[in-house]
Amino acid sequence: MKQTLTMKELPDQEKPYEKCLLQGPASLSDAELISVIIRTGAAGEKSTDLAARVLNAGPDGLLNLIRLPIGELMQIRGIGRVKAIQLKCAGELSRRISAASRHINPVFNGPEEIAAYYMERLRHETRECLMLAMFDRKNMFLGDEVISVGTSNASLISPGEVYKTALQNRAEFIVLLHNHPSGNPEPSREDLQVTSRIRRCGELLDIPLMDHIIIGDNCFFSFREESVLAEDDPGN
Repeated sequence: MKQTLTMKELPDQEKPYEKCLLQGPASLSDAELISVIIRTGAAGEKSTDLAARVLNAGPDGLLNLIRLPIGELMQIRGIGRVKAIQLKCAGELSRRISAASRHINPVFNGPEEIAAYYMERLRHETRECLMLAMFDRKNMFLGDEVISVGTSNASLISPGEVYKTALQNRAEFIVLLHNHPSGNPEPSREDLQVTSRIRRCGELLDIPLMDHIIIGDNCFFSFREESVLAEDDPGN
């Protein structure tokens, strides 16, 4: 019978730790990188085999570390609570590294740059998250705030919540962003309606809504680019 070698019995060049030391972390496969995190496999198998099952547990490969909840990870044979937490923390760390690699005080020159800044933060969210990005008159980024999470009907969002935050931060103009968990950034009827109401409110307060950007899966929809910031409330 063919026997499966344990990790200790493998040649050094095939062990993820030794391979990383000899060739660098970029030489490791996705499964090998995960095996370094989880360290051990299930009974009678290598950690890389268990890592491969993690990669195949959902449709998204490495993104399973971000998109699969802890409970689903624990349903994989060999993944208990500790390993599931390790994997989720690794996924979250990757998101934070991506965010930290951006400039601390960026200046945005258009919708594409704004969408790129928020893409990794929002594209993996399983619930809709509405964010407010605020700017001064010189286009300097003042910061952002989460206005709501898990809102299934955008028409329930109050313009008062948006502009209370904008006034507190002395914003000169604002940009709204929210994600579509489906991955399709096309605006819904409710998206159009709430954008129109917030735009009109901003005109009264002299804090214009410069754009509303919907984040999809590696794609986005800009109301300004698509000339959707219309004068009339859509659908009325």
